[in-house]
Amino acid sequence: MSKKAPAKSAAEKKTVVPYFSREALDFLRKLKRNNRREWFEARRDVYENELKQPMLALITRVLRGMEEYAPAHLRAPQKCLLRIYRDIRFSSDKSPYKTHVSAWWLRDGLPKTSGAGYYFQVSPTEVLIAAGVYMPPKDQLLAVRRHLLEHHEEFRRLIENRKLRAKLDLHDPAPLSRPPKGFPAEHPAIEWIKWRQWGVTVSLPAEEALKPSLPKLVEERFRLAQPLVDYLNEPLVALASPKKKPLFALY
Repeated sequence: MSKKAPAKSAAEKKTVVPYFSREALDFLRKLKRNNRREWFEARRDVYENELKQPMLALITRVLRGMEEYAPAHLRAPQKCLLRIYRDIRFSSDKSPYKTHVSAWWLRDGLPKTSGAGYYFQVSPTEVLIAAGVYMPPKDQLLAVRRHLLEHHEEFRRLIENRKLRAKLDLHDPAPLSRPPKGFPAEHPAIEWIKWRQWGVTVSLPAEEALKPSLPKLVEERFRLAQPLVDYLNEPLVALASPKKKPLFALY
């Protein structure tokens, strides 16, 4: 008599799909009310199976498309997934966990979350899709502003593209009240130069996270934002590139 194959666990039986379940949204909703380590650890399997694994599957699906339109943003899915743990070192709010799951597709050659990239987030209340430069450090902020001085007509064409703006809105630019030091107030791009972040975003109902069409929804908007992301990264990649020493130097 042949031996029976060992029964598969629930996790093994379930196929990981690149979208989320109602249980996933319910977990995040309850986490907001029970943001404590002991509560989270007692339900870690729900986080792993209903949130982390579907998010990694979604990231993997999006990365396949990026091979065509954003090859400089390819990296391991685990590197795109952002930690659910909050950085509480300098915050008065000591809640240990974020109440959303998110991913960031970084441009190769730039440090961590800096530069222009692609962002995706799921919370109990919304699906957030965004692309661009968010809260750049001082050197990158200056690099983008200088880029706008010389290439503002191209930026206008990209940021006002009808297809892009039909699917994504301007991200809050958090502008300065006056021109930054060293930039002429009469420059035709001065309003954009006063911005402190450049990008586009859209907030969609949380129900979209439950649909098999979620990867397509994300990729459609990332593709539309790709020319803008590449434009913003142009001066930042140059900034990050190691400076070549002259072959002959005077000492």
